[in-house]
Amino acid sequence: MGQLQEIETIILDGDLDALHQAIGKLEASTDFDALYDAAGLLSEYGFIQEADRLYEMLRVHLPDEAQLKIDRAGTLLELGEEDEALLLLSEVKPDDDEYVQALLALADFYQMTGMAEAALSKIKEAHSLVPHEPIIRFAYAELLLDAGKFGEAARLYLELLKETDEVGGVSIASRLAEAYSAGAAYEEAIPYYEELLDSQRTPDNLFGAAFAYYQTRQSEQSIRLLTELIDMDPDYFSAYMLIGQAYVLTGDDRKAYEWFQEGIKRDPYDKELRLAAGKSAVKLGLPDEAEQHLEEALALDPEYIEPLITLASLYNEREKDEELLDLLADSKEVAGDIPLLNSFMAYASERMEQFEEAYVFYSKAYNGMREDFGFLESYANFLLEEGKRKEAIAIVRELVELVPDENWRTFLEAQNDEEV
Repeated sequence: MGQLQEIETIILDGDLDALHQAIGKLEASTDFDALYDAAGLLSEYGFIQEADRLYEMLRVHLPDEAQLKIDRAGTLLELGEEDEALLLLSEVKPDDDEYVQALLALADFYQMTGMAEAALSKIKEAHSLVPHEPIIRFAYAELLLDAGKFGEAARLYLELLKETDEVGGVSIASRLAEAYSAGAAYEEAIPYYEELLDSQRTPDNLFGAAFAYYQTRQSEQSIRLLTELIDMDPDYFSAYMLIGQAYVLTGDDRKAYEWFQEGIKRDPYDKELRLAAGKSAVKLGLPDEAEQHLEEALALDPEYIEPLITLASLYNEREKDEELLDLLADSKEVAGDIPLLNSFMAYASERMEQFEEAYVFYSKAYNGMREDFGFLESYANFLLEEGKRKEAIAIVRELVELVPDENWRTFLEAQNDEEV
């Protein structure tokens, strides 16, 4: 049995004492090929420190060997010795045969540490040196995709697809579908999703295709795929929101509401599903159900603005003034700077004959609601009732400029006649 086979057998047997003895014998050897192969085997099985020790020993004897610099840099990165690893990689020169390999190692490191531009720079240089190498083009496309450069990534994936269907076990069609979808080119993504579904009908692929169909307003296709997905995996929570939204596009609010409710049963902590259910219930004329969904959404996230506005609007429409004022008082840090919510508080306070508070809320809402005819009309009427005639006239002038309402124009003319 050769030394390498012996070491592998020892590793598989889990005999650490025997392993250390075998490594000790190797360290006393001058068979550099055996040492190198053993270091690679140890690294493959996760014995990183032992592999690093052998690479370090080899480097003493072969200090200019570029491959050893790259291999040892790999073990050093595994051990957290990043500075030393980067120094070794930087020693690999452009005229070394292994230079492209070193660039790829640097790109991997920069990508893992969140230095996207540095990673792209290294892989771009590698691509310029070996532009026809599929694995390099694929790595370049992957980094472009991660960096949000979707069009450039798609171009490289398309070039690769002319030569091969996959690289490293990864489907090129899947990457094209992802790149086009991420860049909002959903029409272009659909054929690749369909190609992908012919061989890989997975929940993620079904969802991706359904989302692309939804974005292109092909609701029936989206619903068909999502129904299949939910049958396949009832706990694929995102599917419930999307199928509900697809039914909204078809105008079937009842079916949309049913799917939103089903999604809530599966994932009771999804605040967006509760908001969607609340909006659907409003459209279906189910105000009590709508209030419950919206209140539950806010219970999950008290700073969630959209259900707060929707619920406040519903309370205002139903003149549930105490509930409205309590709701917005509890959310005053969130609601205080939103003109529409201040207008609701003004209306509620006025209806409850809390006129001083109503005046404050009307004033706070005014700057943000100057283009809203209904608000201006309510504000003008309130000011007139409160005897604030000059302020009311100023509001009415704005109101008439916004919409030439005959009744208010007559009112202004009467004021002018009185002044004369």
